[in-house]
Amino acid sequence: MSSTPGTFSAADIAALTATVGGPVLVPGDEGYAEEIPTYNLTVVHTPAVVVGATSAADVQAAVRFAAAHDLPVAVLGAGHGSSVSSDGAVLITTRRLAGLAIDENARTARVEAGVRWAEFVEQAAKLGVAALNGSSPTVTVVGYTLGGGLGPFGRKHGYAADHVTALDVVTADGELRHVTAETEPDLFWALRGAKGNFGVVVAIEFTVFPIQAFYGGGIFFPGELAGDVLHLFREWTKDLPEEMSASVGLLHLPPAPFVPEPLRDRLVAHLRITYLGGPSDGALLVQPFRELGTPIIDAVGPMPYAAVAAVHNDPVDPLPLHEHGALLRELPAEAVEEILRFAGPGADSPLVLAEVRHMGGALSRTPEVPNAVGNRDQTLYNVFLVAAGGPPDAAALHAYEQGLIDALAPWSTGRRYANFMFAHDAGPQTAALAYAPESYERLAGIKRRFDPANLFRINHNIPPAS
Repeated sequence: MSSTPGTFSAADIAALTATVGGPVLVPGDEGYAEEIPTYNLTVVHTPAVVVGATSAADVQAAVRFAAAHDLPVAVLGAGHGSSVSSDGAVLITTRRLAGLAIDENARTARVEAGVRWAEFVEQAAKLGVAALNGSSPTVTVVGYTLGGGLGPFGRKHGYAADHVTALDVVTADGELRHVTAETEPDLFWALRGAKGNFGVVVAIEFTVFPIQAFYGGGIFFPGELAGDVLHLFREWTKDLPEEMSASVGLLHLPPAPFVPEPLRDRLVAHLRITYLGGPSDGALLVQPFRELGTPIIDAVGPMPYAAVAAVHNDPVDPLPLHEHGALLRELPAEAVEEILRFAGPGADSPLVLAEVRHMGGALSRTPEVPNAVGNRDQTLYNVFLVAAGGPPDAAALHAYEQGLIDALAPWSTGRRYANFMFAHDAGPQTAALAYAPESYERLAGIKRRFDPANLFRINHNIPPAS
């Protein structure tokens, strides 16, 4: 072992390489750069060591190496959640952990850390079941779920984390633990909602649902109707049944080949819905929007679960993204006007997306087996902002987004959602906002028990209690 903390020798790397089934790489090695790309290109990983895990045993070896050499541990799946650089860390990539098993009769699934939602949805749809997947097909199932997991069926069934029944996790001592409500109740509670603060989750098990189809999709309206759409949305969502989950995104899409020609280089208002009820009832619920005016595209109708990614049509290719978020307790007309002032047809806005997502329903309730997902009962809307641009634009883009967040402060809860915290939110003070004070105190205590040296700190960190 190296005598100086945070350092290691070529012999140390050789010993690790002999132990691990996947690649072990250091800066300058062939394949190093190809092993560590992120989805958000504004976050650049520069780890001291990269371990491409092929098994839980590989993860254990990497964690033990990091602990022995006093190095922090970072984890990279699909790269959507990357928000803190892994500079000087041991970075474990999980894409080779590809196990996926669904039991449609028992309505359970077991998914390893490298599996993305697109793979899961494809297999589940063939079996006639569904999970509480995210809007993006390229996010990993595990990473998304550890932060809560807010998906298109959330108002009916809650967060994805609410339906996890077991996790396999490598903790800071290098041990592989099978964690359930019975075996490790505190760790089971913390892992479901506090992301990567307590170990490297190599697999999760969760309940699936007999959802084969739904009524849903998206309606794109011209930008001049953005105000009408948002004001109708705020009134419409006051009395919606829980079977209906919905959001509106004000989009200014680039003139790129992947964008449908009618939507290129213009502002559009995109209504996205999923309704877990009959198509005729769904059509009646959506009818007020169809009466607003002629849409550019109306793609709402009966949909198979296999096509669920088409509801939001999230981009799949990596981009340099700058993101902000806020939770609102209400959405009055004044709040809508502020959104329009920053992102509507009269704004010279750099935003690619300003989204308002309806919350409530099952998302507001504590699940049967409680977890760490916070800020449920006071949140009725989730605001998500995205701008795109390279480093020269970063300060101006963040300032613009922060201006809108500040303008919404009178209706904000002042809290945050763990999966919608970003690179500029890296401090522990922001991480604390994702949880009730008593929950955060409990998390810090669990952190002290399982990771007293804060090995897992390349994240929105929860430091161990002192």
